[in-house]
Amino acid sequence: MFSTTVLIASALGVMSAEARDLTVTSWGGTYQDAQREIYFKPFAAKAGKPLLEESWDGGTGVLQAKVKAGNPNWDVVNVEAIDVALGCGDGLYEKLDWAKLGGKEKYMDAAVGDCSVGTNVFSTAIAYDEAKLADGPKSWADFWDVKKFPGKRALRKGPQYNLEFALLADGVPKEKVYETLATAEGVDRAFKKLDQLKPNLVWWEAGAQPLQFLASGEVAMTTSYNGRITGINRTEGKRFKVVWPGSMYAVDSWVILKGAENKDAAMDFIAFASAAENQVKLPNFVAYGLPNKEAAANVPAAMQPDLPTSPKNLEGALALDVDFWIDNSEALTQRFNAWLAQ
Repeated sequence: MFSTTVLIASALGVMSAEARDLTVTSWGGTYQDAQREIYFKPFAAKAGKPLLEESWDGGTGVLQAKVKAGNPNWDVVNVEAIDVALGCGDGLYEKLDWAKLGGKEKYMDAAVGDCSVGTNVFSTAIAYDEAKLADGPKSWADFWDVKKFPGKRALRKGPQYNLEFALLADGVPKEKVYETLATAEGVDRAFKKLDQLKPNLVWWEAGAQPLQFLASGEVAMTTSYNGRITGINRTEGKRFKVVWPGSMYAVDSWVILKGAENKDAAMDFIAFASAAENQVKLPNFVAYGLPNKEAAANVPAAMQPDLPTSPKNLEGALALDVDFWIDNSEALTQRFNAWLAQ
């Protein structure tokens, strides 16, 4: 009886161990809604197997914990540029098969890595509700001006982007932002500028939160991912506006966690999601730029003005300096957390 029970338990254990389907983790909200229609459902139908999806708020620490524990329960993850660099350097990701992706030359340079391929080019920018604020902010100086524009502001919780925005608000030209931030005096200047706004700040961590804050009127303006703004305007008829001058753009990427159970299926999924004929559908849902050059060239002209990669929107924009944040993330995060606790 005992041995039979053990055999049944063992068999059940083996079955459950083999039962987990390909799991893709992304950013939730309108962006993941789009990915579900463009990538997840069609890939599952093509593969003839279910695809599981989860969402997260970012952070290399989360991925380190999963990989170090062994047999991570996520296979493919949509990550930010800094997590690509840190995670690949730390051995958290599998190397990609670029032959399956059609070769590196098919993608913009910033979207290509040994462990990653770009999913989209997005901007973090000021957003406000035109229905509540007809003559809205035009710059980061306006974002900081609570007398001219009364009400709370929302920023993503963390130093990245916020220190850059603080310096822009303080009059530093975009070409000098990282040069200034590379000095102790520049960091002090950024935190001093954040001090001015601190009593009026609300913090967000998930990409869907800024939209909720604007819709409820909890804040007068917020930082947000540009594609989310366009997405909710289309789906819910909102009149949220993106302020392009002073926005910051970066590339998000797909990675496969080291030791992922479904590594081969994960690579097949990434190849499917990176194919020009699939990626080109993304701006129909959310207004993000496309790393696949062929896909980018085939975006309808009517949609181009909403993309971070349009020449007009790039004019006053600042590229995220990933190398700066790799070198300074730990120290500046510690200082930010201490500042937040004061």
